[in-house]
Amino acid sequence: MAKFEEIATASIPGQGGELRLLQRNDEFSIRIAGKSGDLMNTRLHGSEEALAELACRRVADRADARVLIGGLGMGFTLATALVCLANDATAVVAELVPGVVEWNRGPLGAAAGYPLKDPRTQVSLGDVGELIRKGPGGFDAIMLDVDNGPEGLTRRENDWLYSPDGLAAAQAALRPDGILAVWSAGQDPAFTERLKRVGFLVEEVMVRAHRPGKGAKHWIWLAW
Repeated sequence: MAKFEEIATASIPGQGGELRLLQRNDEFSIRIAGKSGDLMNTRLHGSEEALAELACRRVADRADARVLIGGLGMGFTLATALVCLANDATAVVAELVPGVVEWNRGPLGAAAGYPLKDPRTQVSLGDVGELIRKGPGGFDAIMLDVDNGPEGLTRRENDWLYSPDGLAAAQAALRPDGILAVWSAGQDPAFTERLKRVGFLVEEVMVRAHRPGKGAKHWIWLAW
């Protein structure tokens, strides 16, 4: 079997660290430098697609729907959101690492069908928290696939998103009957309680990394 080869690296702003992009034939992997195992892999994206499906199907029939995706990753959440949304919708994707955006504009983008080329897509380079803080009522749906979920791996600054203050800001950034969807690699009962204390109604959904019904269990919180 062919081995993965590193084809690019990208610095993580703020706290430092580096992401590595590796390729093996038509398979891509993103890893954190100095850590073993994949952070993301183009063969395991079922739960990223489920994040978009679960959120966007609730707002797909709204005129001029506007959704926010925190974390571009390999583009699968964005691509699925665009499939679910109408032609007059806008999908804003916030990505902290400029290199990840460039990778998705290059050969990596083929895996998800180059969703950055869709005219409904708007890219915001920087922390998704800044967009959430900007003002109330900006989005029909907010989808967070940042770091490893509430228990981050790459950046301590991501903790704010999952704190009571961050969740309250996300709630304020939603339009009436908006939906917050949060991806995680594992369960976190304390996070569920934080969502409820902020005032959200909460549903927890178990999804698989590789569909249909295969791969590791991941979790998505739906809060409204």
